[in-house]
Amino acid sequence: MKKLKNILNLLLAVSLMLLVGCGKEEAKTSEAPVKSNEVTVYSSHPSQLLNTITNSFTEETGIKVNIVAAGTGEILKRIQAESTNPLGDVIWGGGAESLNSFKEYFAPYKTASHDRIDPLFRDTEDKWFGFALLPMVIIYNTDIVTGDDIPTSWADAADPKWKGQVAMASPVKSGSSYTITATLLTAYGKDNEGGFDFIKKFIANLDGKILGSSSGVPKGVVDKEYSIGLAHEKGAIKYRNAGGHIGIVYPSEGTSAVPDAAALIKGAVNEENAKLFLDYIVSEEVQKTLASEFKIRGVRDDVAAPEGLLPLSEIKLVDYDFEWASESKKTIVNRWKNIVSGKE
Repeated sequence: MKKLKNILNLLLAVSLMLLVGCGKEEAKTSEAPVKSNEVTVYSSHPSQLLNTITNSFTEETGIKVNIVAAGTGEILKRIQAESTNPLGDVIWGGGAESLNSFKEYFAPYKTASHDRIDPLFRDTEDKWFGFALLPMVIIYNTDIVTGDDIPTSWADAADPKWKGQVAMASPVKSGSSYTITATLLTAYGKDNEGGFDFIKKFIANLDGKILGSSSGVPKGVVDKEYSIGLAHEKGAIKYRNAGGHIGIVYPSEGTSAVPDAAALIKGAVNEENAKLFLDYIVSEEVQKTLASEFKIRGVRDDVAAPEGLLPLSEIKLVDYDFEWASESKKTIVNRWKNIVSGKE
């Protein structure tokens, strides 16, 4: 009996040793998780740009890019809703004001090209940085508008001779149109009523014709539905490169060149891959591709503007305040709606 008892005790001891050994092995395994080989990118960029750059990133790094394509507003609301359990790693695309309004959901990160990006085009806390620049411009149909009629200033867009012939999207729906509105306010007095006095005059000149999206502005001008329009440079260049009869003017009062931005989502599951992706999109190689293939103005100070575009140094810029533009958006949009509806 005693011998049997000793055997049972020995078996029990061996079992416990095996269990402890397994536990240690599991603990050891949990300390070394398998490295991720993917990154999830939320983006509002057009498919051709997305595919060109993400495919080359994958070829270079071996990291698979999962793209979730949507509008900037939708993406930002999604990031906010997912903040306790992030499903995305990177947001790539969207005006700096928009990203600045949601920067509590982003983690600070300095890319490898940090010092090549002008401080004007990156957040002071490094919560976002510019990928491309979007100067706001006046466009006109070169078949309709010629000679002395070619506009040179924002004021020309409010000239009654163009009443009902000016294409402009609603800043309520369009991010770039909001930027244009904030630019007009800055040029004519954002700290007094001078800015809104001009906005009232400009809205009256639209004659009730306000488009639902910014893409409709260059299209409407090319199709001769409108003579002139207010748009971002990138949209105008796209139509001009496709053969559209579009002229581009940088207004004499000054314009803005708001960055199309990117950021690292706070709590990103694939954080290291996300950082590699963010480094890549502002690399010299990609920024040159942006200029040569897509005719888009990048943010690096060592990459020239696309052929046929003025260097940024030759464009007069207003003193555009990103913090003010993002913090004041609700107030500005509400006043726009009130002016359009005749409430003020």
